[in-house]
Amino acid sequence: MVIAGDGGGDRRRARHPHRKADDVAGITGLTDIAAIEAAAERIAGHVVRTPTVPSPGLTALLGAPVTAKLELLQRTGSFKARGAAAKLLSLSEADRAAGVVAVSGGNHGIGVAVMAAALDVKATVVMPRSAPARSVETVEAAGATVRLMDDMDGAFALMSRLRDEGLTLVHPYDDPVVVAAQGTVGLELADDAGELTDVLVSIGGGGLIAGVAAALRARRPGVRIWGVETAGAEAMSEALAAGGPVPVALSSIVTTLSAPSVSRLTYDHVSELVTEVLVVSDAEAVGGTLDLAEHAKVWAEPAAGCLLPAARRVVERVGEGVRLGLVVCGGNATTADVMSWAGRFGVGIR
Repeated sequence: MVIAGDGGGDRRRARHPHRKADDVAGITGLTDIAAIEAAAERIAGHVVRTPTVPSPGLTALLGAPVTAKLELLQRTGSFKARGAAAKLLSLSEADRAAGVVAVSGGNHGIGVAVMAAALDVKATVVMPRSAPARSVETVEAAGATVRLMDDMDGAFALMSRLRDEGLTLVHPYDDPVVVAAQGTVGLELADDAGELTDVLVSIGGGGLIAGVAAALRARRPGVRIWGVETAGAEAMSEALAAGGPVPVALSSIVTTLSAPSVSRLTYDHVSELVTEVLVVSDAEAVGGTLDLAEHAKVWAEPAAGCLLPAARRVVERVGEGVRLGLVVCGGNATTADVMSWAGRFGVGIR
């Protein structure tokens, strides 16, 4: 079961890409549509229902109809506000009083910090030193305490210690409440998009694609769902190859996709509901960011830019009749960062 990726390493495909919705609903442990709909009600008024729009520019670039779900226009600049809001709203008074802790390469920390401030909850966010400086500044400006560690492994370890000391954990992806809330992205896409054959979603720890896949399998069971990772942040690909979550070495510049492992929860969703996971290079992801700016007129981060090179592969694979949906997950990258990466990799606008 080898994935068509970028030619590097062993890639594995998800095992059940064409399950019927009724079959999926019966799989123990997977998020169901009722949980996603309940999450949508819970977070309404706290987050934005982001636009779902056809993109003439990307349609011309890719040679196939493209619809973009502009989650970079979400409160805090990424989809992470949804899961953070849902989790914070679900806490008991005792848990809220204890304060919360989160670990993040950028966007989850921003989401938790901003939503915690709005809900009057004290937050601590643990981040690797590689996290974008702007993200660290944004978390601090929202009033959260920031703890910096040398790498993501160390950040997750400190998060675990702080949880054990009494803080309430707001995990970026290993939480059914968070996954259901991220699934509201897929719920809105299903409701608002025209006909789609294939939807592409970025993967870090897998919370977004788990929720989106659960929503789409219920609402649009014929749609194929493709995950996208960057080389050096391949936690889901390596999990699929191993048959379950495993620790991975991280080297990608895309810190917002750099999870040290996926969870059993997100692995189970992807292995059952997602067609394939594709891996692109950091250079391709940065080039995709420039393409989104030039052709879609949106300023996204490489965690969303990686969708463009993957979409080209999907178009080649599927052929005639393909109609793409892209979940543009976030836009929290500075122009200076993107141009620095573009110079480093020697990439430009296509």
